[in-house]
Amino acid sequence: MGGRAALELIPEHMENKSARLLYIHGGAFVMGSPTGYAGFVAQLTNRASIHTVSVDYRLAPEHPFPAAVDDALGAYRELLDQGTPADSIVLAGDSAGGNLVLAALLSARQAGLAMPAGAVLMSPVTDLSMASESMASKNGIDPLFVPEALAGPFAEYLAGTDPRAELASPVHADFSGFPDLLIQVGTHELLLDDATRLAARAAAHDVNVTLEVEAGAPHVFQIGYETSQTAASALDRIALFIGRALEASAHRA
Repeated sequence: MGGRAALELIPEHMENKSARLLYIHGGAFVMGSPTGYAGFVAQLTNRASIHTVSVDYRLAPEHPFPAAVDDALGAYRELLDQGTPADSIVLAGDSAGGNLVLAALLSARQAGLAMPAGAVLMSPVTDLSMASESMASKNGIDPLFVPEALAGPFAEYLAGTDPRAELASPVHADFSGFPDLLIQVGTHELLLDDATRLAARAAAHDVNVTLEVEAGAPHVFQIGYETSQTAASALDRIALFIGRALEASAHRA
């Protein structure tokens, strides 16, 4: 997709065979792959009954900003070029992947491309300057990260780019014209305010935003679907959002 390898996941039953979910995986911009995320993304694929494409974007430090943004945009553009209507596409991503979903949509809008039906963001990274208050208030509460653990990968990705640049830190962007957004985040994570600030800014730009804040949940808690009913229920709500976004977009078209 867009010159990058990609993994396709196709559920056994699909009512809407033209619809596509474009998934952008997390990994702090420096790790992760579609293969490593296949089990998790398959959950979304099956629950939403949607043909999914997970793109293997380039990673830092070998390929710093904006390589990953270009790859995410390239995958979206190729879906359009293949004849998939924009209103039949939903983008989804977790953590750094959520950042790249937003950056790809900002780039798509700038390029004059049609917006997709919706976007799903799980614990998205939105401010690489790490200025969100929860970076301090949740330090010691987050069971996975301390700020120092994020600062290194973020610096490798930025490679000298201003961390306030919109495509690097989308929380500073203008979201006018964006599709419906679903944002899920836990209260026990450093990135809590990256999500809440994003929701407030998008809403200020007249975007339909659903923000779900899960009490006591860690970063990308949805990945614990095998043992956590909270995580499994969150994935079910994502699937419902995908279906509703596609239906609403089709009606608008």
